[in-house]
Amino acid sequence: MNFKPASPFLLAALAVGLAGCSAPAPAPSAPATASASASAASGGGQATGASSGWQLVPANGAAAIKAAGLQVLSEEGSAEHYHAHLDVLSDGHSVPVPAYIGYSFGTDGQPNGISALHTHDDSGIVHIEAPTAGLTYTLGQVLTEWGVLDGSGGAPGSAHSSAADWQAYVNGVKQPGNPRDIRLKAHDEVLLVHGAAPATIPSSYSFPEGY
Repeated sequence: MNFKPASPFLLAALAVGLAGCSAPAPAPSAPATASASASAASGGGQATGASSGWQLVPANGAAAIKAAGLQVLSEEGSAEHYHAHLDVLSDGHSVPVPAYIGYSFGTDGQPNGISALHTHDDSGIVHIEAPTAGLTYTLGQVLTEWGVLDGSGGAPGSAHSSAADWQAYVNGVKQPGNPRDIRLKAHDEVLLVHGAAPATIPSSYSFPEGY
């Protein structure tokens, strides 16, 4: 589903209270650029095109935010503000993490709300900008807002396979259990892998200044 770039006035409103982050860029309808660390780890291969099933469905935004146990806010919060980074590798192919995860959209295709947990662009940077301090945010909530790895069907390693069949690394360290349970912390580099692990596991991510 294609949708129009958001009004710069609305984006400015959604960015109220934001410190150290740039305003969201217009959302791509079918992201085709993986983050640099995942691309390097996978040798540059990418899961491409709408048929991959990884694309964001804007019409589901509000429902996905609520399914993740989060609220649709009118603006980003300022009581809690930090960032993590997510890379996804499916059987040696890097999967782009799309812009506008955690946004709701109106019937006109414009964003009309945002959750405390969201992405501004397809860099893989996950923003936590919450109105209440001290709450826990998880990788599972990001995946729910994205609408992927929900176990609803598909071949192993595909967009709707079970997250329990994937392996996660945080800051280069292999994590036990279901990746959905991983708690996101400031400046974490999270790598989600299906299939053989890459030869190089990223242990950090170079965040922009101010992040």
